[in-house]
Amino acid sequence: MSLTSRIDAAVSAALMHAAGGPDAPATLSRALPYACLPGGARIRPTILLSVAMACGDDRPELSDAAAAALELIHCASLVHDDLPCFDDADLRRGKPSVHRAYSEPLAVLTGDSLIILAFDVLAEAAAVAPLRGLELIRTLACRTGMPHGICAGQGWESEAKIDLSAYHRSKTGALFIAATQMGAVAAGQEAEPWAELGDRIGEAFQVADDLRDALGTEASLGKPAHQDDLHGRPNAVTELGVEGAVKRLEDILSGAIASIPSCPGEAMLAGMVRKQAERLTPVLKPARA
Repeated sequence: MSLTSRIDAAVSAALMHAAGGPDAPATLSRALPYACLPGGARIRPTILLSVAMACGDDRPELSDAAAAALELIHCASLVHDDLPCFDDADLRRGKPSVHRAYSEPLAVLTGDSLIILAFDVLAEAAAVAPLRGLELIRTLACRTGMPHGICAGQGWESEAKIDLSAYHRSKTGALFIAATQMGAVAAGQEAEPWAELGDRIGEAFQVADDLRDALGTEASLGKPAHQDDLHGRPNAVTELGVEGAVKRLEDILSGAIASIPSCPGEAMLAGMVRKQAERLTPVLKPARA
């Protein structure tokens, strides 16, 4: 089974578990899969499963649950990011954002429900390897909340003075660190050696996202463009310029490959990082012409 098939099956199974029956609120039940399906690039769970496979993947049911939980947290963050109190975005993945399709109150509840579902999925799967399961729950919690998770990243936007490195590490990098660490933990490896790889991949994706926001269009992105300038958010293009941001992206990706810990699937993992890097670069090439 391909990684995409594994991820889609795991996410769909989790959503089915949350669907409830006739005694559950029907509109909220529809909003949950709307927020997650069809999926985007599924980059974070792909990285998670790639790391797990590179480390042996001896508990695939636990790896699949971890991948689903991570993607559910990511989807929840997008629902909340799009709300009028944050980005006020009308589109997400080429269709109306959840608060436009279902209302603001239901969007808040959708994001909240997906977060809770993510931890429920991990807790249920933990029976196959309780110590690993507990560490997966703690890792995801750490990278979701305060002081270093995606909630902290959003919180930086309300500060008078922003630490750009800390902001990016929390807002974007946190779930990539979760991806590499959770993949290792699911396969029975220590989490800490995998933090640097996740941090570097996360930084690369943040810089690439800053470039896409600055150079892209709503049609090419499937969501509103130029949001960093509109909301006055710190970003790599403002700080470094387009050429500087592109050079920074290339340096980070080289460092990411060099930081991969020794493991049986090290070469395969390096190829995965390069493949993900290639997905980032096409939109940037016109800017360098």
